[in-house]
Amino acid sequence: MLAEVRSGDGYPVDWPERPADWLASPSQLAAWVVELDGRIVGHLALSPAGEDDVAPGLWSGRTGGAVDGVAVVSRLFVSPAARGHGIGALLMARATREARERGLHPVLDVVCSDIAAAALYERLGWTLLAAVDQRWSRDRTVTVRCYAAPA
Repeated sequence: MLAEVRSGDGYPVDWPERPADWLASPSQLAAWVVELDGRIVGHLALSPAGEDDVAPGLWSGRTGGAVDGVAVVSRLFVSPAARGHGIGALLMARATREARERGLHPVLDVVCSDIAAAALYERLGWTLLAAVDQRWSRDRTVTVRCYAAPA
């Protein structure tokens, strides 16, 4: 399904060398999938803030909260065939609830070109913290939109 999402949406921007490891990083706090008719149709992960994550620092600067007081929502994707059923919103609600149960505030970033994802976050009431350039490699900078869950 990840390959199907990539061919249609360009996500993930860089295809991981080992997709299963990318989806199930040992540093994750939690991850969820959604099944529909016995097929996985959605995925989302929740992780602690990493040193390359921009959203936690932006949230910290805006609220005065500690960077280690956030959880980063990532790896969200839904099968193109299953869209329109609220799966993305369901996964976001579950991750937000888990983060709050852990005493963490959810944040995320998304590449600016992913308009559908940004629209979902805004529809769910997430606050745009900033759009910033993020260095992904020595030769590549990508603009990302950073969001924080509603208080």
